[in-house]
Amino acid sequence: MMNSTHIAVKIFEFEELAAATSNFHEDCLLGESDYGRVYKGQIDSNQVVAIQKVDHDRKRNFLGELCMLSWLRHPNIVSLAGYCADGDHRLLVYENVQLGSLKEHLHDSAPDKNQLDWNTRMKIASEAAKGLEYLHDKQQPTVIHRGINCSNILLGEGYQAKLSGFGFAKLGPPDGKTHVSATFEGNYGHQAPEHATTCEVSVQTGLLSVKSDVYSFGVVLLEIFTGRKDIGNSKDGEESNLIAWARPLIKDDKFSEMADPALQGHYPATGLKQAVLIANTCVQKQPHGRPTMAEVVTSLTYIAQGKYDSVTLS
Repeated sequence: MMNSTHIAVKIFEFEELAAATSNFHEDCLLGESDYGRVYKGQIDSNQVVAIQKVDHDRKRNFLGELCMLSWLRHPNIVSLAGYCADGDHRLLVYENVQLGSLKEHLHDSAPDKNQLDWNTRMKIASEAAKGLEYLHDKQQPTVIHRGINCSNILLGEGYQAKLSGFGFAKLGPPDGKTHVSATFEGNYGHQAPEHATTCEVSVQTGLLSVKSDVYSFGVVLLEIFTGRKDIGNSKDGEESNLIAWARPLIKDDKFSEMADPALQGHYPATGLKQAVLIANTCVQKQPHGRPTMAEVVTSLTYIAQGKYDSVTLS
């Protein structure tokens, strides 16, 4: 079972949160996640928090996120300070995540905004991996996140990575089973192939396991180091898939061609190669070919420390 110590959270009135954000003024907007806009607010006189207005079409996930975050406690999991379920309003109040989402820094940043450097990207990658390892290995039953993507990795002070977006999370299989059945809800660019295939043949209900999260995380790693979106548009307007783009370059050892141009060449060539190879193991088509998140954490930590000879995933 999950941790037995229940963490109480505060219940807010809608008017309190509206006042805390100057009626959700644009100047208070931190960014957007998969569930809605996130605003900076001040409550209890001096406590700065992030307040998420849950979009109408995501309200069915509100209770799931609330339940999960009231239990989970880890430095790389966003902490829940409270919530509001006032009338038709659904809001979640998080600890301050003042730097917004990883998606905004990688894909939506203004040209004049400081770009993430190599060390910061490694920090974000390794910390997000630690959060996912906690869900997979430290919880009983395990927690399958089901929504790992750049929108659901929030950044706190010092670019500390924090997983969010637990509205789709599901408890893992009991009794030694390898998977659970679940409808796919996340971004299709991050969807593991075994889940996509089984969804097609069983009315959108597919096989889900912790290795599905590992696959999604591998896509995120590729985004972090290449700067490319999971699914984007090429110059001729055709849709392109990040993994399909990356695989031939990996096969031909063209790692320098994969580096995000925003890095301007300031990265260790060996570190980039090993980080991309880790991502490649995560996005293997067969679940049994993917590593555990514990293995990913170990390898990313070695790369961040420059201990390239210690990395075993490739």
